[in-house]
Amino acid sequence: MRTDPVAPGSAAGRVAALAALLADETRAAMCLALLDGRAWTAGELARHARVAASTASEHLNRLVAGGVLAEERQGRHRYVRLAGSGAARLVEELAARAAPGGERPVGLSAVRAGSRLARGRTCYDHLAGRIGVALTDAMAERGLLDRDGDLAPTAEGRAWFAAQGLDLTPPGRRPVARACLDWTERRPHLAGHAGALLCRHSLDQGWCRRPGTDRAVEITPEGERQLGDLLGIAADAWRPTR
Repeated sequence: MRTDPVAPGSAAGRVAALAALLADETRAAMCLALLDGRAWTAGELARHARVAASTASEHLNRLVAGGVLAEERQGRHRYVRLAGSGAARLVEELAARAAPGGERPVGLSAVRAGSRLARGRTCYDHLAGRIGVALTDAMAERGLLDRDGDLAPTAEGRAWFAAQGLDLTPPGRRPVARACLDWTERRPHLAGHAGALLCRHSLDQGWCRRPGTDRAVEITPEGERQLGDLLGIAADAWRPTR
């Protein structure tokens, strides 16, 4: 029986091309690094992925051409970032479905880095890890988020965001809120425009801080107090649950 090849411009062809872009380990490492929401230089990504600058440039060219990354140039420097929340969501969900299995980090520094990210991190522009899940759980338990409605803010939730001075009107077509499966906690945390607002507000208010240059975040003593008052979150909510 004759089987015609899939046309490159067809829907199936586009899906296959996108899958091929992220199937390479070096390109996947670059995309995961960019989940911190910042723009990175090609040189920084080359060092992160442990490849030569010329090799990194080839990979980045493919990711930009494929619409996964966007680039900006300032003088001699080339910066790249995830092309938007849709691209970030794709990478996040792939990471969640490729959750840690038998492979374990090697060396003390790798173990510590993994532990920091599990406690708290930014996932593109929202909070993830134990911090993100604890906030989401507390908001849902207080009736501020609808667990049956993809974590959409309820009327009480909209009032809560407004009381913090946060406008839930999303720019463009971005959803107000959505549930994002956390790849370390294996439970949902808040993403979408509401998740981005909560992350930025938490950092601006000093409730969370970045302890280093990676995407790890940690709760501060001020954050423990304020979030305890606002959402009734006990201090032990930020600690390991297993």
